[in-house]
Amino acid sequence: MSIDKSVILHLLARPSEPVYLPKGKKNVVFEIPHEYLTDRYRPLAEYLPRPPMLRGSTSVVRVKPLREVPDLSVVLRLERRQSFSLFVREHRDIAAHLINLFMKWDAFEDFLSAAVYAHDRVNIYLYVYALSVAIIHHPETKHLYLPPLHTILPEKFIPATIFPQAREITHVLPPGKRMTITIPKDYTASDLDMEHRVAYWREDIGINLHHWHWHLVYPFFGDMKIVNKDRRGELFYYMHHQMLARYNCERLSNQLERVVRFINWNEPIPEAYFSKLDSIVASRIWPARTAGAVLKDVHRPINKSKFDIQDLERWRDRIYEAIHRKSVIDKNGNVIPLTEKNGIDVLGNMVEASILSPNRHLYGNIHNTGHDALACVHDPDNRYLEDIGVMGDVATAARDPIFYRWHAFIDSVFQEYKDTLAPYPKDQLIYPGIRVTDIKVITDESNENVVYTFWEESDINLEHGLDFMATGKMNFKITHLNHSEFTYKIQIQNNQNQKHKGTVRIFMAPKYDERGYQFTFKEQKNLMVEMDKFSVDLDAGKNTIERKSTDSAVTIPFHQIFPDPDDVIPAECKDSNSTNFCGCGWPHYLLVPKGNNGGFHMDVFVMVSNFKDDVVPSQAPDEHVKDAASYCGLRDHKYPDARPMGYPFDRQPEQTVEYLTDFLTDNMNTADIQVVFRDSHFFKCK
Repeated sequence: MSIDKSVILHLLARPSEPVYLPKGKKNVVFEIPHEYLTDRYRPLAEYLPRPPMLRGSTSVVRVKPLREVPDLSVVLRLERRQSFSLFVREHRDIAAHLINLFMKWDAFEDFLSAAVYAHDRVNIYLYVYALSVAIIHHPETKHLYLPPLHTILPEKFIPATIFPQAREITHVLPPGKRMTITIPKDYTASDLDMEHRVAYWREDIGINLHHWHWHLVYPFFGDMKIVNKDRRGELFYYMHHQMLARYNCERLSNQLERVVRFINWNEPIPEAYFSKLDSIVASRIWPARTAGAVLKDVHRPINKSKFDIQDLERWRDRIYEAIHRKSVIDKNGNVIPLTEKNGIDVLGNMVEASILSPNRHLYGNIHNTGHDALACVHDPDNRYLEDIGVMGDVATAARDPIFYRWHAFIDSVFQEYKDTLAPYPKDQLIYPGIRVTDIKVITDESNENVVYTFWEESDINLEHGLDFMATGKMNFKITHLNHSEFTYKIQIQNNQNQKHKGTVRIFMAPKYDERGYQFTFKEQKNLMVEMDKFSVDLDAGKNTIERKSTDSAVTIPFHQIFPDPDDVIPAECKDSNSTNFCGCGWPHYLLVPKGNNGGFHMDVFVMVSNFKDDVVPSQAPDEHVKDAASYCGLRDHKYPDARPMGYPFDRQPEQTVEYLTDFLTDNMNTADIQVVFRDSHFFKCK
């Protein structure tokens, strides 16, 4: 009898509990061979709970032993409850080894058996990461819906003060009678810290889940079949560029200046960050970074991490030299040109230093090492035995203000390259005979060119991440930003006497800077947030296109980020043949920036480009190009757009262009909208 492949997802529930205890909503029990017990418990096997002794179990999965026990000697170099960071080379190598160990088993039963054997032995954080990557990429499991990380390791998303309350409630009250615990909206700082104005955004669970999940889909090490995805390096640039643009929109909404690049690595860092997170699994406190911290050379023997800040400086200078030489030198001494078509992809893999980097020895590992340096700034030589800070974990890094300052520097490296490219000539911007004549943004409240934002409360169920607590539903109430849904109403005139197909590209950017002056095009182009992209058939003459905000090709809906409390681990994606990476994408409730009470002015930009120039050979059918494809790409297909990511705002304009209106051609148009924040309106998600 074949095994339901979704059972492997239950290995991620309560990950620090032994594998033979009930897992998940259905209390799935893994019946394991005697030799799979750890040395700690094997002598006490007769006292351990076995399937007949476990009440309430509805499913028993009998795990067959592998022909040979997996060799975990390399993986066990990382202690079971030690911290784990993808930005530490030693940890990356260990993670790659474990991912490859899982992926080498073609048959699902063998893959499951290897995952069960490793469950109680290897580092818990490493296990969750490596198994998640393997599930996403293994042919037998890649269409399964991976449970969001906050349901597996809630300690990475909610304050430590919450867990004692949860422990008390789960022990005192039975499921169904437990009160919901409210997670405060403000818990990391007070308003004395200006950066706290945007803490609601940085610390949002959905944003940090997006960053975590994107790095699961696009790991930068491991088997080449997993890493070498279409335009991977360019997507690393573009996804982080969009995160930065969105964050800047949020800052301007809250009367803060745009992010200042972190470029002087010898000056004190004025921004402090106290995460209020604790590592429950590792029984460690996430260390804080106080104001005025200065980067130091790192030498932490505990994780074999050793480098100088001068290393970062050398790598930066070599990368800039390569950009202006318009070529890089590979590890064999060959010259690789940074062409207009693939230069950004080569540069992306070089800056992040994935295994696709042409020469990691020469150009280094500047992005990851920078994260590591910032994560260790409080204890660079480990003399105080302090753990790494939140910048050392892809699930927590985006909480910290310095994440955006660091990525503002990283983005400036990519912009340095983009600025070497010639402006788009008119024939690469126009679509002859096609005119965008009018744009309106209509909300459900029938308001034109006004979008409303507000706070919303939602309940999330974290029972499957509360290790060694009483089982049963345990709900937590979170507060997050949301917006009124709206519809784009676009008038397009097709002056040719035949039907044409186009690609509609919708962007949005703030209209005014910190001082109230209108942005020049050169400033505004880097603040352009991609809102949607879709193909459309245009009849001859007048066309009215209506597109709902909920259909965005950038976002994923709320229920995919926070599954229904009664279905925390859904079995599969809605479409088992989906080309999308299930669960990867920007949270839809944060599609629009917060705005302000008086109305935050933004330019909505719409362009229709020629689909013939946009289509990619062997592209997936249009009906599958959705659900965050712009930020996450497509599974087993090329990126669904032949144009450079961010087109047409990824290059400097002609010298005659001063403002956005100067850039427009007939197939483009803009609308001035206002984003109005309703502080007095408080809605509850049902």
